[in-house]
Amino acid sequence: QAHLVESGGGVVQAGGSLSLSCSDSGRTFADSAVGWFRRAPGKEREFVASINWNGLRIYYSDSVRGRFTISRNGAKDAVLLQMTNLELQDTAVYYCAEDSGGYGGTKYYQYNNWGQGTQVTVSS
Repeated sequence: QAHLVESGGGVVQAGGSLSLSCSDSGRTFADSAVGWFRRAPGKEREFVASINWNGLRIYYSDSVRGRFTISRNGAKDAVLLQMTNLELQDTAVYYCAEDSGGYGGTKYYQYNNWGQGTQVTVSS
């Protein structure tokens, strides 16, 4: 059974950078799509970024486009979310999610496996 784990969260000042990683005990994501979502306090879960199985389809939300980059590592056993120029409104719990069908997308229901989340806090 899939057990996604997010890592790399923490506290960073506004304007700083963080890099999140999503992995599952070395299992490869070669055939899966992976998405990142976030939930800020008092708000609904929000799509952040996704990458499909072959890396040719990448989506970003308008709020992070140009600042965040989603990618796979060379071994394809992790998906990274590099976050730069972080803003106060980026503070949230970040979740990675897997679509084992390979396509992913921007909707939470397109994913069948979810991690527990990692906290990202941006301070002023």
